[in-house]
Amino acid sequence: MTQVAVNEALARDRGIDLDDPKLALRIAAERLSTVRYVFLVQIEDGIATASQRASLEYADAVLIGWPENNAPDVVDLDGQQQAQVAEHMHVMEEHIRKYAAMERDGDIDGMTDTLIRITERVAEIRRLYQPDFLLPTFAEIRRVVQQEWDEDMGKIDPKEPDPTAEQIEEQTEAADKQQRASTDQGGHGHGPEAQPHEAHHGGAQ
Repeated sequence: MTQVAVNEALARDRGIDLDDPKLALRIAAERLSTVRYVFLVQIEDGIATASQRASLEYADAVLIGWPENNAPDVVDLDGQQQAQVAEHMHVMEEHIRKYAAMERDGDIDGMTDTLIRITERVAEIRRLYQPDFLLPTFAEIRRVVQQEWDEDMGKIDPKEPDPTAEQIEEQTEAADKQQRASTDQGGHGHGPEAQPHEAHHGGAQ
């Protein structure tokens, strides 16, 4: 039995119609779900960096509420759009091959970046089939995750908050008062240091 025949048999067992023009929609979701899970396993033992969190949450955002092929808001594509889907699928698979090699090498940074590239292609496929479903960009996800990550790190390693303008003004006034008091005290010449000096002269006489 050829590899194609084996794949066709597997597809039939799973209830997949290989002639379905929307098949790419299902395949894209399954591929992204798989690489997302692989990534999660790689980072779950440590504290994920902001980049790792953002990469994972971007995949989650693209996969959330993934539609069935026969959903009412999933549209039929014309020939040009089908060609675009095929190109996205091709590039996605190229990234997945690189991703698998990075996993073997333990290259977490490379996997983090490549998961983003895979997710971008899957997002484009979903936009073609489900144009009315708004998907966030990675930049939007990254910005929110960075803020959350900074807050989490602040709880682990708290730092003094930046002073407000009012606090700075109060600190400046207090420093000015202290400086004036020090200047006034030094100008009288009758401080504790002056007294032993006078007593010394008196003793010499």
